[in-house]
Amino acid sequence: MTDLLTALALVLVIEGIAWALFPESMQRMMLRALAAPPATLRMVGLIAAIVGVTGVWVVRAALVTP
Repeated sequence: MTDLLTALALVLVIEGIAWALFPESMQRMMLRALAAPPATLRMVGLIAAIVGVTGVWVVRAALVTP
């Protein structure tokens, strides 16, 4: 549970930094997301989730196996 909460906190840090440094770009990106079809957003979200899970798996495997 600690890892999950840490991961969520890191997401907030990254999102916060992006909004603080590039507010106009983030607004443009949000407008593009609103204009995109739901199927496209669903596919992008699924791909991001798969890449994220794979990344966590690779990092965990690298840390466990010296």
